[in-house]
Formats: sequence, structure tokens, C-alpha cells
Amino acid sequence: MTARDDLRIVLVLAGGNALGAYQAGVCQALHEGGIAPDWIVGTSAGAINGAILAGNAPDAALTKLAAFWRSDGFDWWQAWPETWRRTIATGATLLGGRPGVFGPLGTALLAAPTPALYDTGPLAATLESCIDFARLNDGAPRFTAVAVDLESGAETAFDTCDRPIGVEHVRASAAMPPALPAVAVDGRLYVDGGLSAKLPLDAVLSTPSERPTLCIAVDLLPMRSGRPDTLGDMAARAQDLTFASQTRRTIARWQAQYTTDPAYRGCSVTLAQLLYADQQQEVAGKAMDFSPASVRQRWEHGLRDGIDLARRIAGGTLPIGGGGLHLLPGFAKSAP
Repeated sequence: MTARDDLRIVLVLAGGNALGAYQAGVCQALHEGGIAPDWIVGTSAGAINGAILAGNAPDAALTKLAAFWRSDGFDWWQAWPETWRRTIATGATLLGGRPGVFGPLGTALLAAPTPALYDTGPLAATLESCIDFARLNDGAPRFTAVAVDLESGAETAFDTCDRPIGVEHVRASAAMPPALPAVAVDGRLYVDGGLSAKLPLDAVLSTPSERPTLCIAVDLLPMRSGRPDTLGDMAARAQDLTFASQTRRTIARWQAQYTTDPAYRGCSVTLAQLLYADQQQEVAGKAMDFSPASVRQRWEHGLRDGIDLARRIAGGTLPIGGGGLHLLPGFAKSAP
């Protein structure tokens, strides 16, 4: 085994729609490095990636992830300048939807349970083909998808420890309004968990463990960036700051909790926050850019970052233990 036998490994996957291809690359690196999480927590795109990972045998999971992120058809604008290519790809998705995930613009206006722009019915069939839900619910690894109750606003964790998880739970976690319609689960309507926490750390950090924990958190929106040059750059920057600031506050709150609350005395959590940080080529609508070239670049970036982390885990050089919540040096790139 490449990690300590007493170590609990938790993988936390953030939301970010098309940016989630970065997480798939990280998952490939961890698998190839022999790093198997005991628990996977995700929201939105992270819940989809996590469910595919937990709901398949390890080798099959990578094949299913590749199938989910593959875009069929020729990327005819790939020879254009990069910003134009990405902008055109974003516009194509906004008008035509994404096959196997959501329909063209306007398909949900009359049929959805809540006002929305795109029908996500195709996602149900795709998830059924990508995930073995019997395996997902076997409990190894544990899986949690985070969503938000549309009416009460309560953050809800759909967890294989306390209920069977189905297609509707994963779809609910990825139902970002008003683009995508809410999803009904047990008579309640749920929407994207990223509205509460884009990086869903609360489920993990609120669960004290006697075992030292390595929490690998794969984030998609950076806190730091260069100065925006265009209106589109500024729109993208505002989105990044909204959600990255949310994550920074969450980490600071739990660091204080682990220091002062007797319930967490003796608990040890090391947080390795992998971040899709190099987004200079991304455009304002990056979360809707599913073009093959962009998906491939994000996947390869995640693979490189994941290999770096897997080597450190395998080498036994991580500073794990000692009590409290610690950010792993060299990885918490979004920290102030």
C-alpha cells in the first residue's frame, strides 16, 4: 500500500460544470498511483465524477469517466485563435446544450418542475450507463452527494451510509438554477449543492475520526488571478471570487473549530487542496465550454497535479498527524 495503513483518505470534489474534467485527470493520477479513497464527497460536476468513481471497479471507472467527458463530433473551430475557439464552443453549448447531459436552450421551459432553461432528462440515462448503482451503494468507498433544498435552503448530504443513492440524488446535486431544473427526491425539490458550498468540505470536517485523515480536495475556481483586461475577464473573475472566497471562509472556520472545540481534540486532518489554477486561456463562459480541446487540456492539467500529489503520498513525506486541521504546504494555492 502506498499510504499508511491507519490513514483515512477522503476525496472531496468541487462543482464547476465543464471544468470538472480537471478532476477526472486527478482521479486518473490517484488510481495509477495506487491511492484509493475510503470516502468520496462531491457536489455538482464533482458529484457526477465521484459517483462514477465510486460506482465502478477502479479500472472501469477511468473508462467511464473518459466516456462521460468525451465530446462526439469534430471540433471544427479548433484551428481558430484560442479565445475565439473557447468562446464559440461556449456559445454552441448555450444554444445547443450538451448531448447526454442537457438539451438545447428552451427545452425545459414547459416540461420542468421548476422554471429552467435546459432539460436534464438526458443526464439520467447517461448516469445509468456510467454508474453501477448496486456497487455504489455497497459502501466501499462511501459516497456523498451534496445538494440544497430549494424551499428551505438547507444543505443536504445524500450519503450511502444512511440511504440508497440513485440517479435522482446525483442529478439533484448538479441542478444549478435557473439554467437547470430542480430535481425531486422523496417529495422535496433539490438544487445544486454548489449554491451552499462549491467545495463541500463540511461533510468531512464535521465528522471527527480517531484515524488521521488525508483530505484531498479538488477545487476548480481560483482565489488568485491576474488583473482582468476585458469585460468578459471581469465577469469570470467575479464568479471565481464568489466561490473561492466561500471556500477560504470554510477552511478558516474549521481550523478554528479544530483548535477550540473539545469534540475535535486529538483529531488530525491534513488538507491537500489541489486547484485548477492556471486558467489564463479560459473565457467567461468556461463552465459551458465542453469542446474536446478544452476538456483534454483540463484533464491533462489535473493528471499532472495529481501525479505530483500521488508521488508525495507514496514517498511518505506528507506531514500527517499531530492533531488539528493543517493545510498541506505547496498545495493550498488558493489560500491567502
